[in-house]
Amino acid sequence: MATFGKPENALKRAEELIHVGQMQAALQVLHDVITSKRYRAWQKTLERIMFKYVELCVEMRRGRFAKDGLIQYRIVCQQVNVGSLEEVIKHFLHLSTEKAENAKAQAEALEEALDVDDLEADKRPEDLMLSYVGGEKGKDRSDRELVTPWFKFLWETYRTVLEILRNNSKLEALYAMTAHRAFQFCKQYKRATEFRRLCEIIRNHLANLNKYKDQRDRPDLLLPESLQLYQDTRFEQLKVATELELWQEAFRSVEDIHGLMCMVKKTPKPSSLVVYYGKLTEIFRVSDSQLYNAYAWSKLFSLQKSYNRHLTQKDLQLIASSVVLAALSVTPYDRGYGASHLELDNEKERNLRMANLIGFSLDPKRDSREVLSRSALLSELVSKGVLACASPEVKELYNLLEHEFLPLDLASRVQPLLSSISNVGGKISSASSVPEVHLSYYVPALEKLATLRLLQQVSQVYQTMKIEVLSKMIPFFDFSVVEKVSVDAIKSNFIAMKVDHQKGAVLFGSLDLESDTLQGHLTLLTESLNKARGLIYPPVKKASKPGDALLLGLAEVVNKEHKKLLARKSIIEKRKELQERQLLEMELEEETKRQKIQQVTVEAEKNRLLKESREREKERIKKEQDQREIDKVKLLLKGNNTGIGEGATTQQILEMAIQEQLKARQELEKRLQKLAKTMDHMERARREEEAPLIDAAFQQRLVEGKIAHERDQQQEIELSRERHVGDLQEKNRLSRMLENKNILQARIVSRRQSEFDRLQRERDERIAQMLQDRREIREKQRKLIFYLRSEEERQKKLAEEEALRKQQEAERKKKKDLERKAKLDEMAEKQRQREAEAEERERKERDARFNRVPPVPAAAALAAISSAPGTTAAAPARYVPRFMRAASGAAAVTPPESDRWGSRQEDQRQSATDRWRTDRTEDRRPSAASGSSDRTEDRRPSAASGSSDRTDDRRPSAASGSTDRTDDHRPSAASGSTDRTDDRRPSAASGSTGKWVPPNRRV
Repeated sequence: MATFGKPENALKRAEELIHVGQMQAALQVLHDVITSKRYRAWQKTLERIMFKYVELCVEMRRGRFAKDGLIQYRIVCQQVNVGSLEEVIKHFLHLSTEKAENAKAQAEALEEALDVDDLEADKRPEDLMLSYVGGEKGKDRSDRELVTPWFKFLWETYRTVLEILRNNSKLEALYAMTAHRAFQFCKQYKRATEFRRLCEIIRNHLANLNKYKDQRDRPDLLLPESLQLYQDTRFEQLKVATELELWQEAFRSVEDIHGLMCMVKKTPKPSSLVVYYGKLTEIFRVSDSQLYNAYAWSKLFSLQKSYNRHLTQKDLQLIASSVVLAALSVTPYDRGYGASHLELDNEKERNLRMANLIGFSLDPKRDSREVLSRSALLSELVSKGVLACASPEVKELYNLLEHEFLPLDLASRVQPLLSSISNVGGKISSASSVPEVHLSYYVPALEKLATLRLLQQVSQVYQTMKIEVLSKMIPFFDFSVVEKVSVDAIKSNFIAMKVDHQKGAVLFGSLDLESDTLQGHLTLLTESLNKARGLIYPPVKKASKPGDALLLGLAEVVNKEHKKLLARKSIIEKRKELQERQLLEMELEEETKRQKIQQVTVEAEKNRLLKESREREKERIKKEQDQREIDKVKLLLKGNNTGIGEGATTQQILEMAIQEQLKARQELEKRLQKLAKTMDHMERARREEEAPLIDAAFQQRLVEGKIAHERDQQQEIELSRERHVGDLQEKNRLSRMLENKNILQARIVSRRQSEFDRLQRERDERIAQMLQDRREIREKQRKLIFYLRSEEERQKKLAEEEALRKQQEAERKKKKDLERKAKLDEMAEKQRQREAEAEERERKERDARFNRVPPVPAAAALAAISSAPGTTAAAPARYVPRFMRAASGAAAVTPPESDRWGSRQEDQRQSATDRWRTDRTEDRRPSAASGSSDRTEDRRPSAASGSSDRTDDRRPSAASGSTDRTDDHRPSAASGSTDRTDDRRPSAASGSTGKWVPPNRRV
C-alpha cells in the first residue's frame, strides 16, 4: 500500500498509471487513499478523487470496489458536506446508465441480448458446452456478451446506491430518484426477476427503518416531505408492477402502501388514492374477485365525483355504469354454504384483510360476509345515487335482474342490453389516473347471472320442463354450460333442480313430493287453520290420565337424547377439525423439513456447479490465449514469407508484418485520393448540366401555382355570397319571434327577481335570528363566568380568613404556653429557695445539737451556695470541667477547722464526688407546694453543709416531709436516724475529731 503526503499526489499518480494502461493499479491507488484513516477530513481534492474513482470502477465494471469507496466517502462527508456525496452518486449513476445505453445501441438484437432469466446468475453449463463445441460464435451470443454484462453492472449500481442511501435523511430525494430509475429500468427491459428483488429490497429498508429507531440520521416518516417521497415511491412501484403484469407483486405493493398509511396515520392525496383504487380494480379483475372489484370501483367513483372538477357527465356515467355492472357481476349466492369452521374463519380473515385494503372498517366480532356482500353493496349504490348516474341500459338491466319476475322472457330481454353494453368503453379523458374502462369485461358474468336468475324464477313456477325448451329460453350458453353453472348454484343451495337425461327433462324442487317453498306455505296454512279452529272451538279440559304424564316424560327424555346427540355431533366435528389441523401441521412440518433438505442439496449442487464452472472458465481462458498466439503467428505467416527465415522470432515477424501493413495503407491512401479527384470532376460536371433544368421547372411551378390560387379565390367568393344570402333569410325568419322572446325574457327575469328577493329576505331573517341567538348565548356565558368568578373569590376569601384564624389561634396558644412555662419556672425557683432554707435550718439544728460549728447566717449560706464554683444550685444548667472544679474548689472553700483529718477528708470527698457529677436541670425533688417526689441527677455536695449529699436520696424533705431517694439510703439529720456513706468516713461538716466512728455508734 503506497502512502502519499497529500491526496493530490495520489490523484496524479493514478492519472499517470491510466495513461500507461495500468487501470487496475490506478484503481487500487485511489482505493487505498479513500479507505485510509489519514484523510478523514473532507476536502475538495477528495471529491475529485471520487469522480476519478467511480469512472475507473464503471470502466472496469468493478461494482464491489465502487460500493466500498462510496461507503467510506459517506463516512467522510456525512456531517460536513453531504451534497458532495450526492454529486458523486449522480455521476456514478450517469456513467453506468450511459455505458449500458451505448452497449444497447451497439447490439443489433436487444431482446435476444437480454434473454436471461436472472442477471445475477452465472453462465449455465450447457451454454459453456455450446460455446466450446461451436467453432464460430453466433451473433446472438456475441450480443449477449456485449450487452448483458453492462446491464448486470447497471443493476448492481442501483442496488449499491439504494443500500448506501437507505438510512440517510439528508438524501431522501436522491434515494427516491434512484428507486424510480430502477423501476423504469425494470419496466423498459421487462426485468420481472429484478423488479421482485427491487421491491423486496425497498420493503426491507422500510422494515429496518421502523425496527431500529435509534439511528443517527434516520429519516422521520412523520415529516410531510419524507412521507410524500416514500408514498410516491410505493405508487410508482404499484404502477410498474401492473404494467409488467406481476399481479402478486402488485398486490404486495398495495399492502405496502396500506401499511405505510396505517403507520403514519395519514391519508394520501386524492390523486394518489385514485391511482391506488384504480390499480386495485385491475388486480381484483385479474384475480376474478368480483366482490372486491366492485367495492374498489365504488371507492373510485366516490373519489372522482368528490375531487375531480374536470370530470364530464359522459365520463361520470361510464364510471357509474362500470360500478353497477361490477356489483351485478358478483355471484348472487354465498359460496361458503356448508363449509367447515376452518374455511369460514379463513374467509372471515380474508374479508377483514380486503376490507382494510379497500378502506372499509369492519367489526371483527360480526360476520364479515354480512357486511361485504352483494346485497349490501347494491343497497349502498342505490342509496348513494350511483345507479342514477349510470346509463339507461345499465338501469334497465339492473331492474330486470334484481326486481322483475319474467321467467320466460328474461333472457330474451337481457340479450340486446348486453349487446349494446359490450360496445361501450374507452379511455376516460378527464381522469387520466383511472384505468381504461371496457364494459364488455362484465358481459360473461352478467350472462351467467341472467342464467341463474332464469333458473331460479323457473323453479318457482314449474316443476318439470323439457331440456329443449329450457335451452331455447337461454340463448347465451349451450345446455352443457348451463348444467355446469347450475351445479355450483345447487351446491350453494341457491336453486334445487335435477337433470334427467334419460327422460330429457329438468326436475325442479327437492327429491320429495313437494318443494321446500310449497312445503313452507302448507306448513304456514296448517298452523293458521289450527289457530282459527282453536278460537272457534276451544278445547275441553279433561282430567289428566296417567298415560299423559308418561307421554310428557317420554317427550322430555326424547328432547334430552336429541340434545345429547347434537352435542356429541358437535364434539365429533371439533375432534375432526382438530385432527385435520394436526395432520395439516404435520404435513407442514414434513414439507418444511423436505424443503430444508432440498435447499441444502440445491446449495451443495450449486456450489459444485460453480466450482466446476470456474475451473472450466480458467481452462477455456488458457486455451483461448494459446490459440490466440497461434492465430497471430499464422496470420503473420499467411502473407509474403520470403524474407522470413527459420530462426526468426515472433517479435521480428511482428515488425515485418507492421511494415507491410504500413506500405499497404499508403498505397490505399493514394488510390483513394485519385478516386476522390475523379469523383470531384464528375460532380462538378453534373451540377453544371442540371442548373438550367432546375430553373425551368421552378418557373413552370410558379405559373401553375398562380392559376390554382386564382381559381380557389373565386370559389371562396361565391361560397361567401351564398352564405350571406342564407343568413339574411334566416334572420328574416327569426325576426317574427323577437317580440315573444322579449316577453318570455321579461317574465323569467321578473319571476327570478321575486324569487331572489324572497330568498334574500329569508336570508336576512335567518341571519338576524342567528345574531340574536348568539347574543343570548354570549349573555348567558358572561353571567356564568361572572358567577363562577364571584364564587371563586368568595371561596378564596373564606380560605384566607380561615388561615388567619388558625394562625391567630396558634399564636395565642404559643403565648399561653410561654406564660405557663414562666410560672412553672418561678414556682421551681421558689421551691429551691425553700429547700435551701430548710437545709440551712436543718444544718443549724444539727450543729446546735452537736455543738461543733457555730451557726452561720442564712444570708451567708445562700451567698456561699451561689458563689461556690463547685456547686450546681446557682447554675444548674451550666457544665464546669473537672480541672476548673478542682482549682476553684481549692481556692474558694476553706475548712472550718484545722484538724488533721477533717480537712483532708473534706478535700478527698470533694475530689471523689467531682468525678461523677453532672449538671442536669431536671429537678425531681418534691416541690414545697405539691409535696411530690421530684428527682434530679445533681450528685454534687453542697458547699454550705459540707456533706456529700445526693439529691437522688430518699430522705424526707424539710418542707413537705416527702421521701427523697439516695444511693446510700441514709436518714436525714432532722429525724435522728443513723447516716450511712459509701466510704464510711466522717464528713468535715459533722464535727469529727479526726477519729473514724462507725455509723452505729454515732450520736
